[in-house]
Amino acid sequence: MKKTAIVILNWNGKKLLEEFLPSVVRFSSEATIYVADNASSDDSVTFIKNTFPSVKIIQNTDNFGFAKGYNQALRFVEEEYYALVNSDIEVTENWLTPVIDLFDSEPETAIIQPKILDYKNKQMFEYAGAGGGFIDKYGFPFCRGRIFQTLEKDKGQYNDTIDIFWASGACFFIRKEIYRNLDGFDEDFFAHQEEIDLCWRAFNQNLKVKYCGKSTVYHVGGATLKDSNPHKTFLNFRNSLWMMLKNLPKNKLFPVLFLRLAQDGLAGVKFMTEGKFSHLWAILKAHFYFYLKFFRFLNKRESKQYDNYYKIKSITYHYFVKKGKIFENKF
Repeated sequence: MKKTAIVILNWNGKKLLEEFLPSVVRFSSEATIYVADNASSDDSVTFIKNTFPSVKIIQNTDNFGFAKGYNQALRFVEEEYYALVNSDIEVTENWLTPVIDLFDSEPETAIIQPKILDYKNKQMFEYAGAGGGFIDKYGFPFCRGRIFQTLEKDKGQYNDTIDIFWASGACFFIRKEIYRNLDGFDEDFFAHQEEIDLCWRAFNQNLKVKYCGKSTVYHVGGATLKDSNPHKTFLNFRNSLWMMLKNLPKNKLFPVLFLRLAQDGLAGVKFMTEGKFSHLWAILKAHFYFYLKFFRFLNKRESKQYDNYYKIKSITYHYFVKKGKIFENKF
């Protein structure tokens, strides 16, 4: 058995598979490749069987979304290392070796993310993960190479290997043992922010999340839900609140949540002034579901949480007030 399993989650993504699966097959001879299909209604599965017979197919019985879709599929994957790869990722030659070497040399490292660049503009970092992820005190995520909507050009400034707080679900490496010990992704999330939640739970277990700048992939981004889609706004705001309720240290839980809810309110006002009323409604709906499931997520809290989870107190203040829009040399 090979040491690494590449698992691509698919739902009606034949066009993406036609474009991006060839690079995965070409540059991943040291891994077993799986496509986990979320009950697609197009002919994705037939296409894979006919075109890439070496690729193994795991067929889920429904469209379970990202979190449950992977949890269901990975029950059948026994390789030591998992590489969870979006269907809109183009990989590069030798992308696996640096990551596998890092896992082999650092047993305490649980999760790894490669450098993620923009497929449409390959000199630029991509929104989902860029050069490795962090959060601020109030749970707002940002990356080296990407703060809110500001993206940096790749000049080699993030070619290092460092500890990060979260790895992007667009290309997410994790040890099988850790994935199973942490019970995988939280299926209540359906999609968005579940990888940050999983990394936070790993952090609370004293496990390391790393960025490996020697490995590079290219990501289209927004292929499933566009940024303009209010449902994406809903999922991001709701899931972020649920994640904080689960993982914040006890002494910070309610003060930080209160201030985060207030900042969400300001985001809602911004959407309203821009005439984006569907996104304002998405935030209100997210808060409703946060309160509706409050005790469910409170009961998911583990026994240990740590204070030093954040990189900066407020990335929103740093970005919008201080105009600090580039990560490099700012933190």
